[in-house]
Amino acid sequence: MGNITSTNSLASTVRDLKVNHDRATEGALGQKVSEEAHTKNDIKKTENTAASIKQQYNASILQANLNVSVSAGNESMTLLYKTAIEGINDVLKAEFGDNAIQNAYDSDLDVSPEATADRIISMSTAFFSIYREQNSEMSDEEAAKSFAEILSGGIETGFEEAREVLDGLSVLEGDIASNIDTTFNLVQKGLQAFVNSYAEAKEDESA
Repeated sequence: MGNITSTNSLASTVRDLKVNHDRATEGALGQKVSEEAHTKNDIKKTENTAASIKQQYNASILQANLNVSVSAGNESMTLLYKTAIEGINDVLKAEFGDNAIQNAYDSDLDVSPEATADRIISMSTAFFSIYREQNSEMSDEEAAKSFAEILSGGIETGFEEAREVLDGLSVLEGDIASNIDTTFNLVQKGLQAFVNSYAEAKEDESA
């Protein structure tokens, strides 16, 4: 009888230990799942925050002198230049590292569409010689086309971001809107002229 009692006590103890272990495991698992969920939420919040910070930064460029500068169109062109350079830096990052082009802008510079477009083209294409060296298997014309395509993607992104900010501030109209469109078209023409210069050089060599 004593043996039966001991066996029952042992079985009861084992069951109790198993129940406690299962509860502890479930609790640890639940805590881990909860922690992972919080981590994912934190990552998502961080990603959203990074995007919103960039948007807020771009908007702040205008808001500082909104009443005077935007109405004159100057601040909108400054924003356009900055976002274009940011876009170009993003697409050049893999080749040249972060902030390949310094995002500096003198407030006294000419902010006409022609001057802004020339500045964007001259600063971005200045890196072509390095790109050419890193892609020596291409001909000059092929490298120029490839480089122009890379730049074009970044420029389009930058212009689109500028338009979004200006539209959000309800100033994307009139001269501001037309100046941005004009600048974009001039930049595209500048990129094509850049490519054509290498195509013409090839024709001269073969003549």
